[in-house]
Amino acid sequence: MPLDIPDQLRRTVVADGNEPWLDELPGVLDSLARTWSLTIGASLAGGQAALVVEATRLDGTPAVLKIGVPGRDPGPEATVLRLANGAGCATLLHEDLGRHALLLERLGPAMHDVVADPVRRHELLCEAAVRLWRPVGPDIDLPTGATLAEQYADRLPELWEQAGRPCSPATVADALTCMNRRRIAHDDRSAVLVHGDIHQLNALQANDGSYKLVDPAGLRAEPACDLGTIVRCDPGLGDDLRARTAKLASRTGVDATAIWEWGTVHRVFSGVYACSIGFQPFGELLLAEADRRTA
Repeated sequence: MPLDIPDQLRRTVVADGNEPWLDELPGVLDSLARTWSLTIGASLAGGQAALVVEATRLDGTPAVLKIGVPGRDPGPEATVLRLANGAGCATLLHEDLGRHALLLERLGPAMHDVVADPVRRHELLCEAAVRLWRPVGPDIDLPTGATLAEQYADRLPELWEQAGRPCSPATVADALTCMNRRRIAHDDRSAVLVHGDIHQLNALQANDGSYKLVDPAGLRAEPACDLGTIVRCDPGLGDDLRARTAKLASRTGVDATAIWEWGTVHRVFSGVYACSIGFQPFGELLLAEADRRTA
């Protein structure tokens, strides 16, 4: 079967100056198929950081083969999947980090396409996050929540200028304050394994009807970091975000203030970034909500 490279992935690779990788890709795919005894199927659309194709193992088990683009280190993702061991995240079947390749269990449709009620989606995302969280010490080579907050704080002012100041200065100041608070609050002794980018397109249905997370960023952080991304979900929904935060806190026992501050961090940074790359209306909806909060 000829290799079908999705247009979005091709554009990303060409824009980054890595076009030779596209020429090498069929050979890499064939080599991995031989190594892991795979029958390769159709390419899956949607990704811009990796080629993702259907695969079938020798025993007939359906799987997904993911080959990351140059410059994208699959190490943190592999670490998360290895530690999760199928709980809350897709099961990792094989890895070849030298070729940026991961073989994963094949899951079903995205939550976004199956669950119509946003409130129910938030509950299911929370359940998946809780299944993933587990204590993880400094010996595990993953960035911390403090590192993420610091990186965001360093990038946000410049990104805001580059994007044409798409939100108020007060909103940026509020986000920077929250980033600093979450940086200071990090404690290695209580950090857990977190996904880092939980939303309904990163949650796929498993055979038992539950949902598992894919594409983990991978952090050692407080659980509120993940719950804050659920607060960021569905901009423009019109619900009370304080009430959403309180529900997440009640379901998990995680401090509501920490969830709220991480929600602010994710909302503002993601909104400004989305505006900088023209990903609309997502960015505008996030920042409109953020501006309402700081008006």
